[in-house]
Amino acid sequence: MGRVRKAVLPVAGLGTRVLPGTKTVPKELLNVVDRPILSYIVEEGRKAGIEHFVFVTGRNKAAIEDYFDHAVELEAQLEAKGKTELLEQLRAELPKAGEMSFVRQMQPLGLGHAVWCARDVIGNDPFAVILPDVIVDAEPNCLAQLADAFERTGANIIGVEQVPENETHKYGIVAPAERDGRLVKMSGMVEKPKPGTSPSNLAISGRYILTPQIFEELARHEPGAGGEIQLTDAMARLMARQAFYAYEYEGATYDCGDKIGLLRANVALALKRPDLGEAARAAVTAALAGAV
Repeated sequence: MGRVRKAVLPVAGLGTRVLPGTKTVPKELLNVVDRPILSYIVEEGRKAGIEHFVFVTGRNKAAIEDYFDHAVELEAQLEAKGKTELLEQLRAELPKAGEMSFVRQMQPLGLGHAVWCARDVIGNDPFAVILPDVIVDAEPNCLAQLADAFERTGANIIGVEQVPENETHKYGIVAPAERDGRLVKMSGMVEKPKPGTSPSNLAISGRYILTPQIFEELARHEPGAGGEIQLTDAMARLMARQAFYAYEYEGATYDCGDKIGLLRANVALALKRPDLGEAARAAVTAALAGAV
């Protein structure tokens, strides 16, 4: 199938779980420490070998395109004031020519529909799907781990992590057939199984590598849970004719589309920063002491 060079980032969502903060700011541009969530996502993709990012946007998401463009006046002021370090940080995130494409999802018809909207840009290549509100802190990074598994198997790969048995009803859960270390051959998947019926405790967590045949299944536009076109439904159908593997990646996952998840990400990643860690620890310790 070749190396994975393209990634789809569905960024059209409304971010209702973190309102009112997302009323005027896309959730993907909410800050974690000192840069947007999306900055971490793109960095992960680049380090995993992604050369072309396809953003599936919606109304009121123009700020995402602006973020990955020159801020001419700001850059000029930083240069005039000799703030070269900040200027270099801004310019380091700018895309190379042709590295990013933006397509519009006209209606909020679900994750599967968002991925389908990117079909013409992806073409016949294998590609990654990265949910842009999930940060995974890992080394090597999560997508790189999945890309390595894809090169070994040549098959569809879904990133998973273990969750408590009493929380499996909150997630898409994979049904394992056989395991080879962290690589798990799948026999199926269940979206939010009823308590006590889950086939495992391996939850789908926002990173996928898929073959282009998934577009054939998504093109059916069959509504699933919530009346939306679900990516999991299309993957389940494709599983009848292609192999799927789950990969239990190493790393800490932060759901930044959730208020507490966003808080956890800010605290954990600030504490790891060499330039901020000591001050962040003191601030958190003081806040906890004041809350007792």
